[in-house]
This record gives sequence, structure tokens and C-alpha cells, in this order.
Amino acid sequence: MTIKTILACLTGDTGADSLMRAASALARRHDAHLIGLHTIESLMIYPGIVMHIPDTVYETYGVSQKEKSAALKALFERYTHAEDFVSEWRLLASGSETAADRIVESARCADIVLMAAAAPESDNYANVHLIETVIQDAGRPVIVIPSNFDADALGRSILIGWNGTREAARAAHDALTVLQDGDTAHILRVNDKSQIADHDATSNDLAAVFARHGIDTTLVHKTWEKPGVAGALNKEAFEKGADMIAVGAFGHSHAYDFVIGAATRDLLRGSDLPVMFSR
Repeated sequence: MTIKTILACLTGDTGADSLMRAASALARRHDAHLIGLHTIESLMIYPGIVMHIPDTVYETYGVSQKEKSAALKALFERYTHAEDFVSEWRLLASGSETAADRIVESARCADIVLMAAAAPESDNYANVHLIETVIQDAGRPVIVIPSNFDADALGRSILIGWNGTREAARAAHDALTVLQDGDTAHILRVNDKSQIADHDATSNDLAAVFARHGIDTTLVHKTWEKPGVAGALNKEAFEKGADMIAVGAFGHSHAYDFVIGAATRDLLRGSDLPVMFSR
């Protein structure tokens, strides 16, 4: 199976150029249908607050949302108008739902979802929460693109965080849909100090699976220690020359949270590479 439907979530100006650069590279490589999605959120008035909202507030908010949508559509068309792959602009109003609800609806019918990373220097709780919600609820792999992404290709060399859990298995096999014959997969098995790396037969089995798909595969074992799993993943990705990291996200078991799951928010807070989260 390969990627044929890509959903690029254009939620705002921050990181939009990097997001479109990555989405276009992925769509070009897989000859995929690229959907650019922007959701207009309604002006929320919370119950229990007794106050009059002047009509001018609604009018001003509506104008600002239309201007924002128009700017993002222009950006989307600038990246896609000369491409051979099919592109589609999709503008949705959240209505009584949240922006996350509408994004999740579209995401569930896509092969893969791309979102811009929240700006680390800003008060970005809302953006981080939005990304986490989509990762947790969409049921599809979500690639989070850092704001400094400027490469012409994506997904040719992927570092895969592995520990044998369900979430890690989803990440590994989702990575296979991005990789093509002759690409490279670096499987990184991060162990608790109490574990013996040689006893982990699943790592070798997974490497064999990738090799059968024609993927050039390496297998590395590391011991979990400070600065933690996220640091180990970023360091190994840099040393291997990977252009993306793939990990399972938000696992429920204690063992998973200890080894890989605890890295989810660390990677969301800061990674120099695109990270694909699978759940």
C-alpha cells in the first residue's frame, strides 16, 4: 500500500510555508491527492457569562477569519498550481463543534495527515492541544512539521522508534507506506537499563520485514538514559542522516509510557525533523 490521499491542515500562519513544502514533496513523490484544509472556528460565547456582545465584534471576527482563510488558500495554491498531482482546497466552518472535531472528520478518510508544529517560543497550549487531539482521535498517522523544514524530499530515510508495543508497531508499518523501494529505515530499539538488548527478537524480525520490502534497513540498540528517549531519537536521526522520525504515540501500558510514550510530548515540544506519530 502507498500514500494516495494527504491531508495538510493549515490552521494558521505559523509554519504554513514549511507545512506546504513538506506536503507538496510527499504528494509529488507518491503522486497523491493533496487536500489543504482550513477550519473557520466560531466565536465562542461561554454560558453563564452575562454580557452583551456588540454586533461589531461578530463582524470584525468574521472579516478577520475570511482574510485569514483567503491568505492560506493563496499560499496553498502557490505551492500546488504548477504541480502534476491533484490538489483540493477545503474550507470548513466548525459551527457548534471545535476545529479539532472537523479536522478529525477529514483526517479519518486520509492516508496520512500533516500538521505544523506549534511555535516553541510562543504561548502555544492551544496549538499543542489541537495536535495532540488529532493524533489521539483521528486513527491516522500524523506528521508534525517543524517551522524550519526546507528540504525538497521527505520520507526517504526514516528513523523508527521501536519497543515491540502496539503503538510502535503501528508507527513502523505506517512508515512502510511512506518508504519506497531503495529507501532507508533505521530501527532504533531503546531499552530500559534492566533489559537485555540481545533478548529482543522482535527488533530483528521487524528489520527482516523492512528488508523484504526492498528497504535498506539498519538496527541499533540504545539504553534509555538522560536526556531521555526524545533526545536519543533526535541524536540518532541526526547521526544517521534521517529526514523523518516515526514513533508510536500516547500508549496506555506502563512499559510503553516508560520507554516511548513519554517521548511524545518531548518530541512535540521540539524536534528539528518532521515526526510521524501513530496510535
